[in-house]
Amino acid sequence: MSRPWVHDAISRIESDFNRSADTHLIKLPSGACPDIDVYLKDESIHPTGSLKHRLARSLFLYALCNGWIDEGTPIIESSSGSTAISEAYFANLLELPFHTVIPAATSTEKIHKIEFLGGKCHLVEGDITRAAKELARELGGHYMDQFTYAERATDWRGNNNIAESLFRQMEKERYPEPTWVVVSAGTGGTSATVGRYIRYQRLDTKLCVADPENSVYAEFYRTRDRSITRDRLSRIEGIGRPHVEPSFIPDVVDRMIEVPDSAAIATIHRLERLLDRKCGGSTGTNLWAVFQIMAEMKAKREKGSIVTVICDSGERYAHTYYNAEWLAEHGLVPEDYADDLSHFLDAGSFDVS
Repeated sequence: MSRPWVHDAISRIESDFNRSADTHLIKLPSGACPDIDVYLKDESIHPTGSLKHRLARSLFLYALCNGWIDEGTPIIESSSGSTAISEAYFANLLELPFHTVIPAATSTEKIHKIEFLGGKCHLVEGDITRAAKELARELGGHYMDQFTYAERATDWRGNNNIAESLFRQMEKERYPEPTWVVVSAGTGGTSATVGRYIRYQRLDTKLCVADPENSVYAEFYRTRDRSITRDRLSRIEGIGRPHVEPSFIPDVVDRMIEVPDSAAIATIHRLERLLDRKCGGSTGTNLWAVFQIMAEMKAKREKGSIVTVICDSGERYAHTYYNAEWLAEHGLVPEDYADDLSHFLDAGSFDVS
């Protein structure tokens, strides 16, 4: 192991971090819930365009400090796309070869970005984790394994993680300590970081995880049965898993809300009208869950704030979530939830009777 090379690699990552600004906290219009403030932590403005930029940085630092990466080490990852984009960025920064195993259905926009950053994509129909491990053995490289290390690579006590950042940005708001933080789970790293930080800071904030269709996390949360599986992949790229990942820590989660995929897509289409910008499907999953909590809080006449995350930009999904033909082909009908959304935004409830 070349200690000077590792020192230089860490210095490059830290210099890159020092050049980057924090992400914005966007306040949504209150609408029919004037006593409830909603904020979106905009992780799409990272250099690689998603929440996974934070994770990739942490994974590289973790691997470097553990002695797993040296000069010339091939980096291999299994990903639905966004983590691979961010890891390709850092591999390029360190002049390391990067390979990612991704589902064959990954959006073409993500594939283009990975290749633009110098990465090589290996598209598979089956288990991306198993294929990535096999590829790492073939290449003699290091398998990053975000699904195992996401919860431990990030310093949940601080170091400008997403939890520390959003709570700091809330300090001067009307309700500075959020009633809820709502996130979704792919690896489970974000929910683990936020949940641990809430406990470490002795806050009363509760954590909700929004789960899409074809994901095991909500059932696992109820049953704690790690053996459960799904035979289909999530249609919401980046979140939901067909089996329980090691990084998902259920005991730091206070609640889970299962979100229909069509509802998530309907929500990002409506959000586009509120923000004049497109967001990815995971953002819609988060926000639909936020709206459910808002309706419950209003019915109970509760006041407070809720923070959630814009995970990535909708520009990556021009051919999928914003394409009527693709939606129809995959059985997604966002129109089924349009009336529910309109009623909520007008009345603050989902009771349309």
